Amino acid sequence: MRRGRPFLALAAAETLSLSGTRLSTIAIPWLVLSATGNPLLTGLTAMVEMLPYVVAKALGGPLIDRVGAKRIAIACDAASVAVVGLVPLLDFLGMLTVPLLLPVVFAMGVLRGPSDAAKQAMVPDIATLANVPLERVTGVSGAIERLASTAGAAGAGALIGLIGPGQALLVNAATFAAAALIVGVGIPGKRRVPALTATPDVRPGKVSSYLDDLREGWRFLRGDAVLVSIVAMVAITNLFDQAYGAVLLPVWTRESGHGPELLGAMLAAFTGASIAGAAIAAVIGERMPRLMVYTAAFLLTGFPRFLMLAIDAPLGSVFVTLAVAGFASGFLNPILSAVIFERIPKPLTGRVTAMNAALCFALIPFGGLVGGAMISTIGLAAALLLTGLAYFAATLAPLALKSFRGFDKALA
Repeated sequence: MRRGRPFLALAAAETLSLSGTRLSTIAIPWLVLSATGNPLLTGLTAMVEMLPYVVAKALGGPLIDRVGAKRIAIACDAASVAVVGLVPLLDFLGMLTVPLLLPVVFAMGVLRGPSDAAKQAMVPDIATLANVPLERVTGVSGAIERLASTAGAAGAGALIGLIGPGQALLVNAATFAAAALIVGVGIPGKRRVPALTATPDVRPGKVSSYLDDLREGWRFLRGDAVLVSIVAMVAITNLFDQAYGAVLLPVWTRESGHGPELLGAMLAAFTGASIAGAAIAAVIGERMPRLMVYTAAFLLTGFPRFLMLAIDAPLGSVFVTLAVAGFASGFLNPILSAVIFERIPKPLTGRVTAMNAALCFALIPFGGLVGGAMISTIGLAAALLLTGLAYFAATLAPLALKSFRGFDKALA
């Protein structure tokens, strides 16, 4: 029981911070779309948050290895309380406009990137403390992530409809505060001391610099063909997922005559079903044929969602498709996390996982702009179909690239 406490603490902190983040990813686009009716401006707002998120996540890796993942997570979540709280405050004062919202959203991205990277970097140590297979921990973490996203999405729709998107972010601020407290109390601190001669460029007896650590993380990542293939594929699919979630789906919801309640319900249907997939991955993850499951899951997760909206299918069919896609998606992150952690030497965990995650997120800032621009030029239905086809092409990569065969080969 004592061994499992750090994992329970991380699980609780992840549940809170992710559910709050899911709420903000629905509330902020809906706020901008409702105020302006402009899908391109909605996409721009999403980019203003995600671009600093990606950069801060990449640059935070060496700090996580040096200062410690726990300290970074607490500091960033605590600061996020004040930043996110500005939105409901400005809304209450009647001063919330898009020009004022953009710098707040920018700061949210800067803080959320290192916080997410720090929590991810804790996973290998917590698996060791709990004495369980890495796939078990990544699977349970995946299920928790999906559970938090489901609760956040479902609650967001109802909350936005009840009190408005601006005031709804009070809940987001509260979740960050609770997450910082739980990490501080429930997870033992483990300061990572930089190793001597950590990089080939450092003279013997000299401690490597921040830039040395950053370069070493980049060198290791680009030298591993499996990790490079993961980054390329996930970055492309994340681009289209962001276009879908930040612009295409909200615009489809409004044009269909529905409100944020339906938007939240649809996102909850997807993430809710994914809990089952992630839970199964947690139980049998170490015995699954990783590459086969990963490929099939991605094919089910992507194109069908876009197609159902493009052809304006009945809501019942849309929800069934979202449930199937969500279930399949639940297998993806546990598999990816296990492959990634197995391939990274422990002293490099923070910098390489942060760099890997940042590169996987590198195209997300442009997803909203892509979605908004496509709607403005070719219309919603054509934008959905074209984006879905591009997503489908990306999901064929594991069948075409030899590097993906390393999925099923754990490094010694």
